[in-house]
Amino acid sequence: MIALLQRVSRASVAVDNDIVGEIGPGILALVAATRDDDAARAERLAQRILNYRLFADADGRMNHNVAAAGGAILAVPQFTLAADTRRGNRPGFSYAMAGAAAAELFAVHITALRSGPVPVASGRFGADMQVALVNDGPVTFRLES
Repeated sequence: MIALLQRVSRASVAVDNDIVGEIGPGILALVAATRDDDAARAERLAQRILNYRLFADADGRMNHNVAAAGGAILAVPQFTLAADTRRGNRPGFSYAMAGAAAAELFAVHITALRSGPVPVASGRFGADMQVALVNDGPVTFRLES
């Protein structure tokens, strides 16, 4: 699985103009499943997100994870992260996992995130979503499991 993490001061996701997920300070995680992924990878990515140190300590170094920073996580499914963009001017999606299977893995991923010590909100798989965020830093990292 792939995640694009953004450290945010706030973030929200809306479907049909209704906010379905919202956080204050924390991590916005855009998440995609690839065709070779399984439940173990979904759970592993969740653990990496929960433990990834992208928040500053007293010395200004990125030594704190989201729990130590008192933050939350907003996870949003985004299959376009699995696009093949190596050539041409149009992305290919043969590397992305198909809809129903990807929805199941996203659910496993959310369950694993919620087993952690921080609040977790999420977008809605397969919906047309509008994501709003204030990137803090900016700080953005790409993770894979």
